[in-house]
Amino acid sequence: MSRLNKELGLLQGVGLLSTSLLGTGIFVVPALAATAAGGASLWAWLILIALVLPVAFTFAQLGRRFPHAGGAPHLIGRAFGPRMERLIALLFLAVIPVGLPAALIIATGFWQAVLPLSTGEALAVQLFTLLIALVLGQRPAKASGLIQGLIAVAIVATVGLIWWKGQLPSPSQPLLPTADADWSMIPTALGVMFWCFVGIEAFAHMGEEFRNPQRDFPLALILGVLLAGLVYWGCSVAVLTFHTYGDVHTDAGSLPRLLDPLFGEQARWLAALIGYLACFASTNIYIQGFARLVWSLADEGKLPRPLARLNRHGVPAAALLLVVVCCAFCAMIANGLQLSVDDLIRYANGNFIVVYLLSMAAGWVLLRGLWRLVAGASTLLCLAVLAMLGFEALYALGLFAALALTDLLRSRGASRLAQRT
Repeated sequence: MSRLNKELGLLQGVGLLSTSLLGTGIFVVPALAATAAGGASLWAWLILIALVLPVAFTFAQLGRRFPHAGGAPHLIGRAFGPRMERLIALLFLAVIPVGLPAALIIATGFWQAVLPLSTGEALAVQLFTLLIALVLGQRPAKASGLIQGLIAVAIVATVGLIWWKGQLPSPSQPLLPTADADWSMIPTALGVMFWCFVGIEAFAHMGEEFRNPQRDFPLALILGVLLAGLVYWGCSVAVLTFHTYGDVHTDAGSLPRLLDPLFGEQARWLAALIGYLACFASTNIYIQGFARLVWSLADEGKLPRPLARLNRHGVPAAALLLVVVCCAFCAMIANGLQLSVDDLIRYANGNFIVVYLLSMAAGWVLLRGLWRLVAGASTLLCLAVLAMLGFEALYALGLFAALALTDLLRSRGASRLAQRT
């Protein structure tokens, strides 16, 4: 029996996931990938989609069989025990200090392209974004689904408009580069591009809120991944055609530079609005996912009980408030330290990939038949992507080791105390 209101349908699910995947990445990461790998980045997108699809299929089967607001940590706990569930929940929540500030910085960057924002004003925009997510999150899940579905339509329409006005594909830019492309930089590009497909694990927290999770959850997940992959590839073709990439500043302003020659100077405001909404959509689904994870842990007695309170709409309001306050605090620290978006993305990716890796291993334990083989292949793929991150993967692995050591010491201390009493 579901502990949360079951209000999500297939289209709302596709809207939630596709905007989560497109969100902060769609108008920035194609330029970052082009800077890293040039025309070969188009092949990298196809490789990444091929890598992500087995992971998506595994999450879809796990979510269909075990819909739960605890998401990936709950699935891992089913396979490997409550201690591992606790560790992965903490590792997933540890994305907040690096992942959420990155999303907020990217969102603010779109307004900085049209407004001369000071450092303090940029921080104010980030905090206001969190306030909007807090207000929207107090409403039923279907409200977020509707709004994010509209944002998804706006993102797809913007990329389609660029293709139509720019008369793409252009003879000067093949849809797939020839074999003489520089393939050596594809692993580097994939390390950044994986950011675009994190969001599946956050979407898993919404499984309990589908009216028909056995049917609609896996369909929404697969359709959302395919839609996002197609839009990313289309945006990359445009970025390469109009050469709106090459350095940090050009990459960050890729969307305005795409729209300016096609629609004139006033298109910068459209770019700012669409880019900001895309980032907000991704930030919102993550905040909702984090809140449901905190609520689920509190509801099961693993976190303080007051965090398990629901408001009149059946939404975990107390957990949501805690997550938003933590996000605001981390955003202020990142702002004060002037951390770069690229570094924040790479460190956050390490956490996500470890969560994906153990979720796929859980699929190997929990699933049977063909889906078990898919989960096994996905586990190996996640290991390969983790290796591509290189040094940045040490943040996640070191954090996981520290959490495991702390949990072990805490358990031994509790055991000794119990023996004395």
